[in-house]
Amino acid sequence: MQEIYETAKQLMKGYCSVCRECNGNACAGEVPGMGGIGTASSFKANVAALKAINFNMRLVHDVVEPDLSAFVLGKHLSLPILAAPIGGVSFNMGGAVSEEDYIKSIIFGCREKGIMGCTGDGVPDFIHETGLSVIKQADGHGIPFIKPWEDKELFEKLDKVKQSHAGIMGIDIDAAGLITLKKMGRPVAPKTIEKLRQIIKRVSGKFILKGIMTVEDARASVDAGADAIVVSNHGGRVLDFTPGAATVLPDIADAVKGKITLLADGGVRTGGDVLKLLALGADAVMIGRPFSVAAVGGLQEGVERYIDKIRTELEQAMVLTGVSTVIDVPRTILHGF
Repeated sequence: MQEIYETAKQLMKGYCSVCRECNGNACAGEVPGMGGIGTASSFKANVAALKAINFNMRLVHDVVEPDLSAFVLGKHLSLPILAAPIGGVSFNMGGAVSEEDYIKSIIFGCREKGIMGCTGDGVPDFIHETGLSVIKQADGHGIPFIKPWEDKELFEKLDKVKQSHAGIMGIDIDAAGLITLKKMGRPVAPKTIEKLRQIIKRVSGKFILKGIMTVEDARASVDAGADAIVVSNHGGRVLDFTPGAATVLPDIADAVKGKITLLADGGVRTGGDVLKLLALGADAVMIGRPFSVAAVGGLQEGVERYIDKIRTELEQAMVLTGVSTVIDVPRTILHGF
């Protein structure tokens, strides 16, 4: 991985420093880029929330080869991990790797390792069009996300998703405040429960709502008929001074666990971080920036190596905490919970 990181650092110069610790300190306020608006307090909060959680290490047990596989939204995954939707390689990552090569690396790299990758949306249109094209090439193995556009563009893109043969799609409602899109004449906006119901009726497969940070919004997502939510603050890129996703996840899980598939992202850097979010109530975990660095630095091989790295770390953390399967991770493995 070190060679991949060094290559990525060269190719992403000026957009991502590929820091030894990806925590938002070096890229605060960098938009475009891999940082985010303002002070990066929300980006930092994601990382800090996970770092503050400690494990109860247990070694008097019989867990030697834990089961890392999971079923998520009807899909069998070799790991409870998804590559988060990230688009706009040309202006967020420097453009040394094309949008198509980047998306192919994510989608096919994930498919090769038995998990799923997501694709993003934005302006210009080739961002979502390339994502849908690659998912179609992968026989529908991928999850396209579209932004919460106004009705005409939103419903046009919902129809395009059907043509990609994707069985799962999502809307990253946490992009609703992106002023950059509004300035481009392509406004995005929050959605009411009634509007979400209307949207979900137009979706042929499973539907994910990404960007849920409160119990109220989680319950509203259940009421609207969503199949899954992602507890996420958009990587801390859109609003300063939100809590980290790991901070709000336990309350959300306590409120809606079992009623809806629960995904989470934000600050995940290791397999141990994945296990922490599973223990806090997530059914599976999304990872964003680390996948981007791996894809830019090593294309599909980089993605596959990163997945291998996360697998090894997750398995080790499970053995050292006595967890036999990722589908039943007790909160008691976390110190103080």
